[in-house]
Amino acid sequence: MFLCNPFFVSISADRQWFHFHLHSNLCAAQIPGRLQHGYGTCRKLRIKPATVGVDKTRFSALNHCVKPSKTTLQEQLANGATTPDMGRWLDAHESLLRIALENGPHENARRFLTGMLERFRAAGIEAPEPTSTPYLNTIPADQQPPMPGDRAIEKRIKSYIRWNAMAMVVNANRLHSGLGGHISTYASCATLYEVGFNHFFKGAGNGHPADIVYLQGHASPGIYARAFLEGRLDEKDLHNFRQELAEGGGLPSYPHPYLMPSFWQFPTVSMGLGPILSIYQARFNRYLKARGLISDPEPRVWCFVGDGECDEPETLGSITLAAREHLDNLTWVVNCNLQRLDGPVRGNGKIIQELEALFRGAGWNVIKVIWGSDWDPLLAADKTGLLVKRMEEALDGDYQKYTVEPGSYIRRHFFGKYPELLELVNHLTDEQIRKLLRGGHDPVKVYAAYHAAVNHRGTPTVILAKTVKGYGLGEAGEGRNITHQQKKLNEKELREFRTRFNIPISDEEIAEAPFYRPPDDSPETIYLKERRKALGGFLPARSSSAPALEVPGREFFAEFLRGSGTMEVSSTMAFVRMLSLLVRHPKIGRHVVPIIPDEARTFGMDALFREIGIYAHRGQLYEPVDMKSLLYYREMPDGQILEEGITEAGAMSSFIAAATSYSTHGVNMIPFYTYYSMFGYQRVGDLMWLAGDIRAKGFLLGATAGRTTLAGEGLQHQDGHSLLLTSSVPTLLTYDPAFAYELAVIIADGLRRMYLENEELFYYICLYNENYRMPPMPAGCEEGIIQGLYRFKQGPQGLSHKAHLFGSGPLLREALRAQEILAERYDVSADVWSATSYKRLRTETLLCQRWNRLHPQETPRRSYLERTLAPESGVFVAVSDNVKAVPDLIAPWVPGGLTTLGTDGFGRSDTRERLRRFFEVDAENVVVATLHSLATRGAVEPKVVTRAIKELGIDPDKAFPALV
Repeated sequence: MFLCNPFFVSISADRQWFHFHLHSNLCAAQIPGRLQHGYGTCRKLRIKPATVGVDKTRFSALNHCVKPSKTTLQEQLANGATTPDMGRWLDAHESLLRIALENGPHENARRFLTGMLERFRAAGIEAPEPTSTPYLNTIPADQQPPMPGDRAIEKRIKSYIRWNAMAMVVNANRLHSGLGGHISTYASCATLYEVGFNHFFKGAGNGHPADIVYLQGHASPGIYARAFLEGRLDEKDLHNFRQELAEGGGLPSYPHPYLMPSFWQFPTVSMGLGPILSIYQARFNRYLKARGLISDPEPRVWCFVGDGECDEPETLGSITLAAREHLDNLTWVVNCNLQRLDGPVRGNGKIIQELEALFRGAGWNVIKVIWGSDWDPLLAADKTGLLVKRMEEALDGDYQKYTVEPGSYIRRHFFGKYPELLELVNHLTDEQIRKLLRGGHDPVKVYAAYHAAVNHRGTPTVILAKTVKGYGLGEAGEGRNITHQQKKLNEKELREFRTRFNIPISDEEIAEAPFYRPPDDSPETIYLKERRKALGGFLPARSSSAPALEVPGREFFAEFLRGSGTMEVSSTMAFVRMLSLLVRHPKIGRHVVPIIPDEARTFGMDALFREIGIYAHRGQLYEPVDMKSLLYYREMPDGQILEEGITEAGAMSSFIAAATSYSTHGVNMIPFYTYYSMFGYQRVGDLMWLAGDIRAKGFLLGATAGRTTLAGEGLQHQDGHSLLLTSSVPTLLTYDPAFAYELAVIIADGLRRMYLENEELFYYICLYNENYRMPPMPAGCEEGIIQGLYRFKQGPQGLSHKAHLFGSGPLLREALRAQEILAERYDVSADVWSATSYKRLRTETLLCQRWNRLHPQETPRRSYLERTLAPESGVFVAVSDNVKAVPDLIAPWVPGGLTTLGTDGFGRSDTRERLRRFFEVDAENVVVATLHSLATRGAVEPKVVTRAIKELGIDPDKAFPALV
């Protein structure tokens, strides 16, 4: 862009078209032919010098190209004022354009104009900076590549898929009203998918890895319908859509790898998660390649996104990372059908222009596919520029209205605003006007966009494709606000759909909405299968055949089993030491992926910076300020650490990419994602739930855990509920270890289960920052650590009363201190137990209970918890740095009941000692709770409890911490 007040000119080198504008969108010189629209080539450009007396229509054609500014020149021109220098400016522009066209390359012209623009800015001249281009297709008609393949056969295949996708939803809801399903989304994007399936999406064959395709979740009926034509699904599968529990099984509503582990790869129906996952997946592909774990050719990542989905923060929140990392292996296709669930996405604006500005500003390559081929002759015939102007003026709400109105309305409302436009369409009937296609329904335009995207280098590409929601549904929902909720079609609507798409189903059959699959020897079936064979195989398809890893056993962690001696360390410090050993392991070290959201120094992980480096695709182009220190910030093109910055959602997306590498790449990777526990599940719980669905494998480490252990940080940082929240994810095993040897046993067990035995599950482990001596591992406790409970220290013999204290994390030490007080002052022998996983205990016990309930005549099964506690007598008290509901998970099966102490309520900024007294989880409160439990059984007098309250300095009238 080159500013010459009052004019500027913009040149698009890649498309060879030029815009000649008056400064600040005042008016524009009419460039001969179609040049201002981006059509044709710019080889014979002549612009006559003009003065203010010129016909204003010659300066109106490009008004839409830039945004208005504060200048009053437009008003002066409108009023016939004189501008003596205008002719000289036009002469200068003509000369500049001639030089650019005749001398090339256009890259030189672009650099020159950019430099001139910078000089004008430096001189204090305000320059417009348009971030969007005219409301036109990015690729001119004469620059479209020829589309290969048999268009007629592809059209028939697409029509059959449309029909079957619709019939699936209609039949399911006829059988069971309320099952739901979505017809309109796939109807809008069928062409976007079919061009991809027939020409671009590579399968895992022909020496090329499978492309990674994030499919729009609500379009799943269309993906099932295609698999039906391919022979991968049968008619019963389609009949049982959304009836997974029907006899013989059925199809899930959306993409769920957990439910269809050989079919679906990526869950996408929680809006926004597919887009952010695709970005970090594309980056992780580059990470694997840089570290020599995969080789060329690399798979392309495709992500299909709804325009309404772009309102989700996760959708657009990480797009700058994709440009920063130069992820030209990533292509997004935004299905701009202009509608979300309830109504227009931007009824009062233009979502395509808005998204173009956002992506262009973020550094993406933007390709707009707005108009179908039948608009090309109209644009070519328009010599006034008014058609483009009218396209700009109409709002998305108007375009939505045009889809539901007859051609006469479009003629009057859209073209009728300017008499010249009415003349432009005089040769078209109202029906022809109504059928003018949007670009996203034209396979030629879509193919051109995809072809440009896969051949673009240096940045990611987003394709903004304009479509109609519910396309083809007619009166049943095409373009209507209710179309997202459309689940049923009556016989008349089915007949119209059948006729419109030429489905070979008779009038006698139509009412039943039968599925249609052409014979195996039909041209359509042969063509469809041949195209997928040529591209490497069917998609979607999921594999889990990655070779097992030779993981280390518990002996590898021997130093942690021995304890820390006199040295005081935290469980976080112990973990960092384990991680440093694992990355050096000769068999699995290179498979370990440390992931950190900008908290490495907090966790003491900065020692790894120098040793294994931080991944940065360009390496380190600067000298860090701490270069001379031992722990300097070292970035490397093959670095092993993923330092994500302050983005838990981004870091969790990287975790998922690494945790599913066994499926997407056939390479087992071992992610250790370590983060501030408070900013875990409650911030990215949706992604953790998705990790379960996608069958992720790896370790989540919730560091600085504990509402009282994290001193000083206060309400927003102190976590006491993540263990409860994470316990809801079925495939996530949760642990709360107190000692280093427990942590070592848990990690060793996880490595064995996930990477040797290839179990598809993942782990959440609490880590704490309180330093204390780590004891050696007692004999025979390995099973208890994994099962969730074992006796750590027996109480003294010969005392009058018996109790059992369950402790977790650092608060196990409060239980140990309470053990001493109870024995020394209150004649109570208390055994101290380490409770490492209440979820594990509960799950196994529920499993046994269910089996017993359903097998009443069989010998009852007893869980590990029941077997372990059955011989014990006395009262049971549990204390942890989590909410009481965590220990309460096992309360029904504890003999005599369980008294729980926990950290319910908001945190406070203070010392550990005061926090534990405030939340009533310190040793003194454990003692009182134990004595009270004994008193309720009649084992001690109530006055003993009263005396203990006084002696231990506990305020009986203090407010309940959960409510203050």
